[in-house]
Amino acid sequence: MTESSDPYRLQELAQREARALAMGGEDKLARQRAKGRGSARERLERLLDAGSFDEQGLLATSDLPEAADKTPADGKVCGWGRIDGRGVYASADDVTVLAGAGGRVGVGKAYRGMQLAAERGLPCVVLGDAGGARVPDIMGSAGMMSMVYPIQGAPRDRRVPLVTAILGECFGGSAWTASVSDIVLQVKGTAMCVGGPSILEIATGEKASTEQLGGWELHARTTGQVDLFAQDEEECLALVRRALSYFPDHAGLPPPAAPAPEGGARRDALLDLVPEDPRQVYDMRRVLEAVCDPGSVLELKPLFDPSLITALARIGGQVVGILANNPKFTAGAMGPGACQKAVSFLCLCDSFHIPLLFLHDTPGFFVGRRAEEGGMPLRIMNWIAALQQCSVPRISLILRKSYGMAHCNMSGGNMGSDCLLAWPTADVSFMAPAVAVNVVYGRKLLEMPDPHAARSAFMDEIARANAPWDAAARGYIDRVIDPRDTRVELLRALSRVKGARSQRRLANWPRMA
Repeated sequence: MTESSDPYRLQELAQREARALAMGGEDKLARQRAKGRGSARERLERLLDAGSFDEQGLLATSDLPEAADKTPADGKVCGWGRIDGRGVYASADDVTVLAGAGGRVGVGKAYRGMQLAAERGLPCVVLGDAGGARVPDIMGSAGMMSMVYPIQGAPRDRRVPLVTAILGECFGGSAWTASVSDIVLQVKGTAMCVGGPSILEIATGEKASTEQLGGWELHARTTGQVDLFAQDEEECLALVRRALSYFPDHAGLPPPAAPAPEGGARRDALLDLVPEDPRQVYDMRRVLEAVCDPGSVLELKPLFDPSLITALARIGGQVVGILANNPKFTAGAMGPGACQKAVSFLCLCDSFHIPLLFLHDTPGFFVGRRAEEGGMPLRIMNWIAALQQCSVPRISLILRKSYGMAHCNMSGGNMGSDCLLAWPTADVSFMAPAVAVNVVYGRKLLEMPDPHAARSAFMDEIARANAPWDAAARGYIDRVIDPRDTRVELLRALSRVKGARSQRRLANWPRMA
């Protein structure tokens, strides 16, 4: 067909669109499927509401003439869509186009869309599967300066939720985006790191596998950079949708409410879950399940210093952020990782008006060489600084132990909580009674005729002082409650702060300070 017989160039448009939609070709798409992975467009179809994707920049290609025919959509599939009826902006790396490596046009297209979404108040989702920046695009002074990165332009201030899913081997670009995201997810068997094994060996001579450099277990247990993990893409995309359900579309709105569930857990369930003997361990996760709305607890970074739980949940349909000590792990004693985890979570909740609930049961912070090598004093005080800047409502509940500086970090007495509650089993002091006896009365005990009886008497004296009654009498504790009334008391406290807005002073804090 000649140009004169197709004056509106509709055939040419159709041909160009078909080439773009073919992505990297059937062979590369087949290799992707053989790995059990979807294409960029298949992933977006599964993520978004059916028929809602409105692609932008379909006809983009590399601006390098020699690469234009090999770069459909320039390796980034981007556009607008809906998740559970809510508008979102979504971008997916196309690994079938030059291994997903980012070129000037494609990367610029994706970031312009994200900037527009932030201005319009729509959440952003990035599906990562990319091999870093395209080397021909960034070589030389002009090439290096021409590339668009997330670190350029306006600072990240969490105006809208940003969620990144690691669905393949992500080097460079997708790792940068994940590092400034609010929620990061990773499919097991994938990787996220600065550079891959081949680049590492060429540059430094060091040999390491992709798994060692950026596998899921590294991020789950050592770096804490990833919040949620999935067995496969289907589970990961479902988790993306679930994670977004706790956040408002933008920072000008409160978190979305859900219908309050009818009924609830057995009223005396908590008495069965939490042993009165402070030496006995239990799993705080079971307490959260009993207190929160059924099925609403979404724990973030579950394997990264699990002595502290950070979780999004709902109580009476209202979104809350929970920081809870877990005696099942290291008896609830917290290390440097717990501090990093806490600061990251405080920043997240403060940025999107999510009220905070603190559940205390901790003997304090770790002491010793390993803790000090992890910068323990700095980590503890970073947490305190974030807590002081945090302006969302805070509710604190002391179940059993709450010792030393950890009591302050968990928003304890005189730390600005909107409501401070305690169970009758609350045990609050600078240190545990057994340690305190040795520190305060150690030499005196040696001089007494019956050191064992004297020690027991001193222990009883300290235990009475640590009980919540004196603190309640002086107004440091708002109410000592029957454990069976915990959910009711939390609902009351949350109802008093419903609709409160944060001043968002933590919105531009680093993600893992």
